[in-house]
Amino acid sequence: MSGSPSVEQLLGRLARLETALAGKDALIAERDARIEVLTARVAELEALLRKDSRTSSKPPSSDGLRKPPPRSRREVSGRSPGKQPGEPGVTLRQVDNPDRVIVHRPRACRGCGASLRRAPVTSVETRQVFDLPQVRLDVTEHRLQHRACRCGTVTMAQAPASTGAPVQYGPRVRAIASYLVGYQHLPYQRAGETLADLLGVSMSAGTLSTIVTQTGEGLDEFLAIVRDLIAAAPVAHFDETGLRVDGKLAWVNAAATENLALFSVHPNRGHEGMKAAGILPVFTGIAVHDGFSPYRAYGTAHQLCNAHHLRELAAILDTQPTQTWAADLSRLLAEINTMARYARTHGADTISPRLLAGYRKRYDSLLAYAHALHPPPAGREARSSIVRLLARLREHADDVLRFAYNLAVPFDNNLVERDIRMVKLRQKISGGLRTWTGAHTFCAIRSYLTTTRKHGINALDALTQLHTGHTWLPQTS
Repeated sequence: MSGSPSVEQLLGRLARLETALAGKDALIAERDARIEVLTARVAELEALLRKDSRTSSKPPSSDGLRKPPPRSRREVSGRSPGKQPGEPGVTLRQVDNPDRVIVHRPRACRGCGASLRRAPVTSVETRQVFDLPQVRLDVTEHRLQHRACRCGTVTMAQAPASTGAPVQYGPRVRAIASYLVGYQHLPYQRAGETLADLLGVSMSAGTLSTIVTQTGEGLDEFLAIVRDLIAAAPVAHFDETGLRVDGKLAWVNAAATENLALFSVHPNRGHEGMKAAGILPVFTGIAVHDGFSPYRAYGTAHQLCNAHHLRELAAILDTQPTQTWAADLSRLLAEINTMARYARTHGADTISPRLLAGYRKRYDSLLAYAHALHPPPAGREARSSIVRLLARLREHADDVLRFAYNLAVPFDNNLVERDIRMVKLRQKISGGLRTWTGAHTFCAIRSYLTTTRKHGINALDALTQLHTGHTWLPQTS
């Protein structure tokens, strides 16, 4: 038929149709890939929303009113609740020598009503009331005599160190003022109200600010000694947290050992802040931290915080209960930690090589199995939180398990995290710091009080020592 298309025309139509279909297939494949990426992203965001203080580093206060039930990883100790046998109690007990004794005499017999004025005393029952006396300022007047010598020279008596002006607050009041601001984190106005209500001391916010600043200025020698001691320690803990200073985000870097703590503040979180703190650049021991990458540039070895790993594994199980490897790995880490504590308690330096080899084999097997389930994506595609965790646990396995090979190294970084938690508490109570001077002062006082507390020294006593010119200093030998 004359109107029928030629073979060439049919082939052309077929080629165009194939091209169109190929284009649609490519669009569908692109759409499916994007759907897969978005699905993974939604799952990750949902998992992020479900995270709480049990499954992440979020503080318990962030859980709000829907706080989940506790899920402790602590093992049963076998001890009954409350005070243990042999431990000193804190029950209020009567004293042998009370400050004041008041005798109460019955006036009349409760039976017949007769007078008991001259009746014999058969026994005495004592009841003691512990209370504070009415607090008031004690004013000491120092009279500095001027005496004239026969040579004509008039000499004035030497003034005590705490009497630099005609009127001033003494070291105890100054210690309490800096205690309320620097340790209890009260804003200046509330600290002034507390002083007025409890002590009858009317102190302005400006005077309070001056006292707190002077407290920080008196700690230069203390801070230098603590910085050197931590830098020379065989094992030290490091962490950082945000703090608002002068309306902007700043970072507080913390370094700590069992009996020392040092806080410093800097505009930057990474290397610059660590260098300014002055410890990590000269530190040659084992650094315990949460895996923040800048820490890897310092120290001779590292221990990653396994409390973080346990929380991340718990988060995986909350969202994907079928990931049994996460539960197995959590149990393995807890088992190794239990064995490390047992060995440490019995004076050993490390766990037996046979046990260590078995633990490492189980650890590597679990990670290999999990890696097969969650292989890293190709190219530059974003990695999921599970893939990132597995990569960290495999690449830095020695730093995850170092606590088992060296019993001087802890399982987690909780020591410094407990210390640095007070920074967040201060911000919640009083907000950020208005000036950098105030931020440095806050860190200096926090370093002093955290360290003295670790040595069993009362915070108020430590501040009183400082304000009498006898700042407590740690032993350097």
